[in-house]
Amino acid sequence: MAIMSGAMVDESGIRERWLIVEDALDERGRRRWAAAEASSHGRGGMAAVVRATGISESTVRRGLLEVREGDQAPAGRVRRAGGGRKPIAEREPGVEQALLSLLDGVTAGDPMSPLLWTTLTPQHLAEKLCGQGFKVHESTVRRMLKAMGFTLQGNRKSREGSDHPDRNAQFEHIAAVTGAALGANEPVISVDTKKKELIGNYKNAGRELRSSGRPILVNTHDFPDEEQGKAVPYGVYDIAKDEGYVSVGVSGDTAQFSVASIRAWWKHLGKGRYPHASTLTITADAGGSNSYRTRLWKTELQALADETGLQITVCHFPPGTSKWNKVEHRLFSYISINWRAKPLVSRQVVIDLIAATTTSTGLKVYARLDENEYPTKIKVSDEQLADVQIEPDAFHPEWNYSIMPSVEKK
Repeated sequence: MAIMSGAMVDESGIRERWLIVEDALDERGRRRWAAAEASSHGRGGMAAVVRATGISESTVRRGLLEVREGDQAPAGRVRRAGGGRKPIAEREPGVEQALLSLLDGVTAGDPMSPLLWTTLTPQHLAEKLCGQGFKVHESTVRRMLKAMGFTLQGNRKSREGSDHPDRNAQFEHIAAVTGAALGANEPVISVDTKKKELIGNYKNAGRELRSSGRPILVNTHDFPDEEQGKAVPYGVYDIAKDEGYVSVGVSGDTAQFSVASIRAWWKHLGKGRYPHASTLTITADAGGSNSYRTRLWKTELQALADETGLQITVCHFPPGTSKWNKVEHRLFSYISINWRAKPLVSRQVVIDLIAATTTSTGLKVYARLDENEYPTKIKVSDEQLADVQIEPDAFHPEWNYSIMPSVEKK
C-alpha cells in the first residue's frame, strides 16, 4: 500500500519531538512512539512520520499492529522470545574455527601490543569460507575479526624488492608443517630474542596508575651499569600449551645461547609435557642468533638432537617478517605490557616480572637466569658443518630443514 500524504501535517513538529525522545527509547519504544504519532495526525500521518524521522514505513505499520493487538514483549525484553537474527556461530556451525584456520598462517601483531592483524582482506576471507561451504558475507567476517581481536591495517607501498616473492607461500608452508605436528601431538615452539634491556634504575617505556604527582624517579641518563649490564631475554613459546619459557642471559645473544635456552625449556618443561615426542618443530625468524645463515645455530641444534634423540624441524620466516612469529605477539607483547613503566632495577626484578606475566586466556610464563658466558665470533669449519645430519626440505631448503639425531637418545 502506497504512503498517502496529508497537506496539513506539521512535519517540523514531528521532527522536533522525535529528536527529543529518540535516544531515550529502545527499539520497541520507537516503534510505538511512531505509531502513536502517525495515528494522532490521521490521514497522511504515517507518511509524515516516515519523512520527518527516517523510520521505515514497515516499522511504523508494525508499531500500529502491536498497539492495536496489544502485543507485549516479556518483561525486560525488547523483542519477543526468538526474535532477531541468530548469531553466526549458530547459523553456520564451525565457521569461527574455519576462519581461525585461515588466519593461522598469516597472522601478525605489534610486539608492543596484543592487537593482531592479517594480510588477507575480509572479502578474500569470505570467499575462502564460502568455498568451504559456509554462507557468510564480508561484513560478517569483519564483525568476527573484530570480536577475535583483529584490527584492520591499511596497505602501504613497499620498496621494490623488499618483500620476497615466496613470502606468502612460506607462511602457508609453516602453517602446514606446524599444523601437522600439532595434530600429531608433537611439540611446536616459536623462538626469538626479545629486545635487550638495561638493568638498573632506568626509565622504562609506558605508563601505570600512581598517586598524582608521585612518579617513580629514575636516572637522568641511560648509561649502562658496568656491574649489572643488560638483560638478554630469549623466549620459547609452546604453541599448543600456551606457555612461555624465557631464559634471561647476561652475555651475548649468540646461537649457543639460543640453543641453550631451547635445551633448558626441553629439560624443565618440554620433556614432561611431551613424554612420547619424536620430533621438535621450531619456528624462528631469519636473522639474529637463530638465523638460517648461521653455521653455529645448526651445529648447536645437532648437539641438541643428539642429546634428546629428537628430529628437529626448523622453519624460518622470510626476511622482514619476524612479527608473524607467534612468540612476538603471544608472549613478548604481554611481557612488555606487564613491566611497562617499571624500572628493571635488578636481574631478579626482570625474572619476577617476566614470570608474573599472565593473560585472561591462560598464558603461563616461566623464567630463569642464565649467567653463563657465551663467546662471540665462534668459527664453524666446513668439516664441522658437514657433520650436521641435515635434511633440506624441497621447498626453500635454506628456510626449511630437519636435523636428525646422529646418536641414540640417552
